[in-house]
Amino acid sequence: MKGYTFGSDGRLLLATRFLRLFAYGFLSVVLVLYLAELGLSNARIGLLLTLTLVGDTAISLLITTTADRAGRKRMLLLGCLLMAAAGAIFALSQSFMVLLAAATIGVISPSGKEVGPFLAIEQASLAHIVPSERQTQVFGIYNLVGSLATAFGSLAGGGMAQLLLGAGYSRLSSYRAVLFVYAAFGLLLAAASAGLSRRVETTAAPAGNRRIFLGLHTSGGIVARLSALFSIDAFAGGLITQSIIAYWFQLRFGTSPAILGSIFFGANLLAAASALVAARLASRFGLINTMVFTHIPSNILLILVPFMPTLPLAVLLLLLRSSISQMDVPTRQAYTMAVVEPDERSAAAGITGVARTAGSAISPTVSLPLISVLMGGPFLAAGVLKIIYDAALWLSFRSTRKLGAGPR
Repeated sequence: MKGYTFGSDGRLLLATRFLRLFAYGFLSVVLVLYLAELGLSNARIGLLLTLTLVGDTAISLLITTTADRAGRKRMLLLGCLLMAAAGAIFALSQSFMVLLAAATIGVISPSGKEVGPFLAIEQASLAHIVPSERQTQVFGIYNLVGSLATAFGSLAGGGMAQLLLGAGYSRLSSYRAVLFVYAAFGLLLAAASAGLSRRVETTAAPAGNRRIFLGLHTSGGIVARLSALFSIDAFAGGLITQSIIAYWFQLRFGTSPAILGSIFFGANLLAAASALVAARLASRFGLINTMVFTHIPSNILLILVPFMPTLPLAVLLLLLRSSISQMDVPTRQAYTMAVVEPDERSAAAGITGVARTAGSAISPTVSLPLISVLMGGPFLAAGVLKIIYDAALWLSFRSTRKLGAGPR
């Protein structure tokens, strides 16, 4: 990124991204294992994970559609406090109803990936302080930071649980300690977010007499189309979240938490590298082409994972898939920011993000029971649905020459 520096706000946004995704990865390796250790059935765990995502959807929609007017920094701080509260309640309570309430209101990531209002507001803030010609590269670095953080968080979470087990602590106590650390990260994030300046706030003129719906005044149509497609992709992704994959590996191969952490560490490192490559591909082939034609091969590899007879082979395909799986992410984010007005960016990112969260919210209620019926079912269903999404996205936006299809 020759000739461009992030500035203090840009660096701080990257730092908060790293801390948050580290915490998400840290928790995701043991979350389902912890709930199972509490004695919850697969059906109840699936319901709990679904309500976690439903709650994140509602919170995200409320916060992101008001952030451009109420203040982006203020809304980020609120999200951090909800994250800390959810982690503490999960650690302190064994009541299913209390956990349901915390899952619905708080911010917890079952997948190790981004949830809550943070991503949308940070995207809008970065798009506001970064020149437009640099945004795909910046989002690539932003996603690289997130993938690295999830990788190190997964390694640390699995390692911490394994160390506590080795020291004689029970499984329940070991997993609970991970939740307390997650809650502490929420407070640390709040302190970091408090350092953002007013440069991250929108300076666009008020909408005046223009009709505003969910924070949008001119871009409702394209945001609705993108949201519908993104929800399909997210539903498919929700079938194979990091927590569910960890559970599948334990059921299929008896994989320990430490090994699971190492697997996801490697997978997220490769995903991080793939996000960086996306900017170069997008500059040559266009955003939409890059999104679609890197995504399809990764989904074919995903379908093949459960057919592998041994742990090393299954891990190998998972790692190969990770090496190309995230190229669509910075391009998707750059495309969304480019097609809406500056004072609609938090809302547009939030609505498309909420659509993704809503799509993935239903998945755990399907995925965990599906494992009981067909061990490889979540991988097969996710791969097929994601390929359908890729085809629909390309057919819908391939004619957008400037931002979508690239050179003809």
